[in-house]
Amino acid sequence: MLSPGDGSTSGSAPGFAYGEGARVSESFGQTTVDVDPGGWIELLESARAGGYEFFDWLTAVDEPPEAFEVVAHLFAPVSHTHLLLRTRVPRADPRLPSAVGVFRGADWHERETFEMFGVVFEGHPNLVPLLLPEGFEGFPLRKDFVLAARVAKAWPGAKEPGESGHGSPSRRKTLPPGVPADWGRERDA
Repeated sequence: MLSPGDGSTSGSAPGFAYGEGARVSESFGQTTVDVDPGGWIELLESARAGGYEFFDWLTAVDEPPEAFEVVAHLFAPVSHTHLLLRTRVPRADPRLPSAVGVFRGADWHERETFEMFGVVFEGHPNLVPLLLPEGFEGFPLRKDFVLAARVAKAWPGAKEPGESGHGSPSRRKTLPPGVPADWGRERDA
């Protein structure tokens, strides 16, 4: 059975100690281990040595206003068990050691997380943009990213009740979160 925070061994992968300060929980049959950023690499190394040899994915979750939660999913092919590893980095300076030295497959995922959320993975061998066009500004998966596309360019098809010419009249048009009231509108000369 799991014993949160005492570095105990999981029954699913013999010999796997979560480490000092780890907080273990189980939800819907999924074991999740939370650590501070300083224990991130140690936790990954311990999980790999304990049988979780398959790196599945890594991403971030925006938890405004104070932090980003970095999440990695691992799989143990022998015991057929899954493991979620999490840590929180401060929003003001989101930095975390790179997992590429432990799991080579983390390379692409860290680049994507860096580009979409702005989390810097220190020690990454090639932390450069991956998906967005050159010169793109901002981090599109952050919750404070302005969704201005609907203001700058008309959205195809009906998006509000009554816009299709059928049914009830439309409601007052609202702007996406964070868009200034006069943004994208032509100004009187």
